[in-house]
Amino acid sequence: MTVPAALPRVRLLPGADRRVKAGQPWIYSNEIAMDQAARGLSPGATVTVTAAGGRPIGTAGFNYRSLIAARLFGREPDMTIDRVFLARKLEAALALRRRLIGGEHYRLVHADADGLPGLILDRFGQVAVAQLNTATMDMLRPELEAAIRQVLAPDTLVLRCESGVRALEGLETYTAVLGARLDDAIAVEENGLRYFADLVEGQKTGWFFDQRRNRALVAGLAEGARVLDVYCHTGGFAVAAAAAEAESVLGIDRSAPALALAARAAQANGVATRCRFEREDAFGALDRMAAEGVRFDLAIADPPAFVKTKKDLAAGSKGYARLAAAAARLVAPRGLLFLASCSHPVDAAQFLELANRGLVEAGRQARLLRAGGADLDHPVHPALPQTAYLKSLLLALD
Repeated sequence: MTVPAALPRVRLLPGADRRVKAGQPWIYSNEIAMDQAARGLSPGATVTVTAAGGRPIGTAGFNYRSLIAARLFGREPDMTIDRVFLARKLEAALALRRRLIGGEHYRLVHADADGLPGLILDRFGQVAVAQLNTATMDMLRPELEAAIRQVLAPDTLVLRCESGVRALEGLETYTAVLGARLDDAIAVEENGLRYFADLVEGQKTGWFFDQRRNRALVAGLAEGARVLDVYCHTGGFAVAAAAAEAESVLGIDRSAPALALAARAAQANGVATRCRFEREDAFGALDRMAAEGVRFDLAIADPPAFVKTKKDLAAGSKGYARLAAAAARLVAPRGLLFLASCSHPVDAAQFLELANRGLVEAGRQARLLRAGGADLDHPVHPALPQTAYLKSLLLALD
C-alpha cells in the first residue's frame, strides 16, 4: 500500500478552528499563523491544515495572498489532489446531474458544494466550459484538463478564466479554447426548447443554467399574456414565455450580440412572430414605457449583478429598489412581476426588503407567490449559505 507523501503544514492560530469544526470549508488569512514557512509556499499549493496544537484538520488549497487563504478539499490530512482525485469528484457530480437534470446541458461542478473549491464547470453536450477561480485550481490545470477528458471526453474545452475572483487570488485573466474550434454559437437544450450561447465571448460561461426552473415557472404563467423581459440577454425567459403561448413578448437588452442570439432562438422555436427584441438601456426603456402608458400582464427583470462586492452594496441596493419600482409601474392590474438578483452580498431577506421598497415607491401592493433560487444543478454547501447567490421573487400585483 502506498503511503501518501506528507504535505506542507499550515497552522491555525489558537482558537481559530471553531468555524472549521462547525463545517466551514473556508479558512481566512487572519485565522492562520502566517509565519515565514507559510508565506514561503507557492500560491495555490496543496497543504495539510492543522489546529494550533498540531491536530490535522484536513487538506486544502492554500494561497497566503488571498483573504480566503485556505479552501478545504476534505477532512483527511495529506490527501493526494491529482487527476485520479479530480476524476472521482467529476464522476460523482456527473452522476448527480444525470439524476437531477438529465440530458447533457447543466452545471456539472459548482465549486465547494461539489468538493472542488474554485472550479465552475458547465456542460453543453460535447463542449465543456470551465472557470478556474483560485490559484490552486490554476496550479492543477493540467491534471484537471486530463480528468475532464477522462470523464466527459468533450470535443472542446473552453477555459473562461476571467472572473474578478482571480484578481483577489493574484492571478491573470485569460480565455483558451482547447480541442475543436468554436466558430459559432452552440445550441443549448433547456425545458424542451433550443437556445444559442456564445461560449467564448458571452457572459461568464455563456449561458445561465441557474434560471432553468424559474424560466419554466414563469413560462407556465405566460399563456395569453403581454410579456416584458428586461435584461433579456439571449432570450431565456422571453422565448420560453412565447413558446407557452404568450400573446406577445418584448425583450430589452443593451447587448446587440445577445439580442441576435435571442432572435435566433425565437426563430428556431417557431415563435419569432410573437417576439420583439429591442436594444435599449433597461432603466431608460422602463421609464419611457411608463411615461407612454404601456402595460404588461407579466414583467420579468433578471439583471446582471448590481452588487459585486460589499463596497457596491449601498449603490446596488438603490438599483434593485429602483428596478422593482420601475418594473412594477409597467405591470397591469392583477398582473405578475418576476424579479431576480445574482448579487452574492445581497441575501434573500435584503432582496425582498429592497423589492418591497420599490413596490411602495411605485404605489403597488403585492402578494409574494414564491421566493426561489438557482436550479438543482447549483447546490449550496450547507456551511456556506452566502454562496446561495441567486434570489428570485414571483409577485402578484394588485
